[in-house]
Amino acid sequence: MIVNHISELPLEKCPALVLNADYRPLSYYPLSLWCWQDVVRDVFLDRVNIVSEYEREIRSPSFSMKLPSVISLKTFIKPSEYPNFTRFNVFLRDKFTCQYCGAHKNLTFDHLVPKSKGGITSWENVVTACMCCNVKKGNRLSSECAMFPKIKPYRPTDEQLHKNGRNFPPNFLHQSWLDYLYWDVRLEA
Repeated sequence: MIVNHISELPLEKCPALVLNADYRPLSYYPLSLWCWQDVVRDVFLDRVNIVSEYEREIRSPSFSMKLPSVISLKTFIKPSEYPNFTRFNVFLRDKFTCQYCGAHKNLTFDHLVPKSKGGITSWENVVTACMCCNVKKGNRLSSECAMFPKIKPYRPTDEQLHKNGRNFPPNFLHQSWLDYLYWDVRLEA
């Protein structure tokens, strides 16, 4: 949902999109958002630039300012090439799809080589699986139960996760953020 006006929303529902010094989001998945209190603090500490503002004002007895909707860091933070190994990132790599049956609900992850057989929890040994397939495969190797993942698991780059994540936009996008999200998408003629 793209939101234009937030004057009726509580302040807790008015986050700011955080951009690196090069005006790219710090992260896409999850989207780099800060609560309004952190944004105001860092504006006063001169750590960020205000790029865009909501129409909404915040006030104290001696001060008022428009609430920032997009900020950029003054110091560049070098992004990592590889994302952290997390359940969410495994699901994102596998496009929120069971690698055995293609289901999209009741997802968990499965160790190709079970931990009880010396398997480790790593990008190369874990795939997204629905609960049914995970139970069906159980504590066996893929060759023992004839259940093979559709795609061999791999360690993705941040860029690969960003590409996959474009298929799963956040539930809340403010109009002022759109110029800074997905700007690297190839334009169609």
